[in-house]
Amino acid sequence: MSKPRFLVSLTTSDNDYQIEQAQSADAAGRKLGVEVQIVFADNDAINQSTQVLKAIQSAPGARPNAIIFEPVGGTALPQVAQAAVSAGIAWAVLNRDAAYISDLRKTATAPVFGLTSDHVEIGRIQGRQFKALLPHGGSILYIQGPSENSAAKERTLGMRETKPANIQVTMLKAQWTEESSTRSVRSWLKLVTSQRAPIDLIGAQDDSMAIGARKAFEELTNESEKERWLKLPYTGCDGLPKTGQAWVRSGVLTATVFVPPNAGQAIELLFQAIQSNRQVPERVLTVPVSIPGLSELRPAPQM
Repeated sequence: MSKPRFLVSLTTSDNDYQIEQAQSADAAGRKLGVEVQIVFADNDAINQSTQVLKAIQSAPGARPNAIIFEPVGGTALPQVAQAAVSAGIAWAVLNRDAAYISDLRKTATAPVFGLTSDHVEIGRIQGRQFKALLPHGGSILYIQGPSENSAAKERTLGMRETKPANIQVTMLKAQWTEESSTRSVRSWLKLVTSQRAPIDLIGAQDDSMAIGARKAFEELTNESEKERWLKLPYTGCDGLPKTGQAWVRSGVLTATVFVPPNAGQAIELLFQAIQSNRQVPERVLTVPVSIPGLSELRPAPQM
């Protein structure tokens, strides 16, 4: 049998979690003897669709045996998924619940499934962190992912489910990158209301956006204002060893939520399923963890 070829389509190379996704996919490919091609969509859903379709429509001998992708936009490319399945290509969706998976599995000759982080639970953990850090209530500046992204919506839902009613949330939007978060906070700081906002904590839906928020406050020219903002607790999500966890150890972040990368796991599941000619369960979940543990978090000093 020739060496299996897997295509991995990720959202952007400007995000620590996506970089870790690529590394986990590459490591799994080397371990299993799978030829892994990794492409990044630059946070552009049309670009992602074009990249994946090009692979599906290539000559039969050059087509991938499986496509693993993490969607950029609000949809998980249902037409592209159908084209892949019609071509006999296995299809795995990462970190998104795609409604079409159940229907595709009825006719697919290759494995079709979703492997996702439990985004609602990630949000719940973050809400519990807010409760531990602000036991008497307070106000949070919260940087959310893109409005149309289901992961961002689900993390917000989970956070609101567990945060106490006496914690108020001011919401900003960014694009899962450090620079987009810096721009969003910069714009917010130009508002007159932001200067008087009694914010007690900065929370972000991923670590890179938390760092981006810090950078915006570091740019302030008023030293007392800068010091006030930088003394606040900052929390994020993803918690990767070389970034989020390292930032918690150094004190740049107060807390994060570890979200295990799952691209490599998807490759392993697909490889085993193809080898054994079996399906993978329709929906597989990874398990997030608070870092540090919730019992280790201490109340933040209120400004």
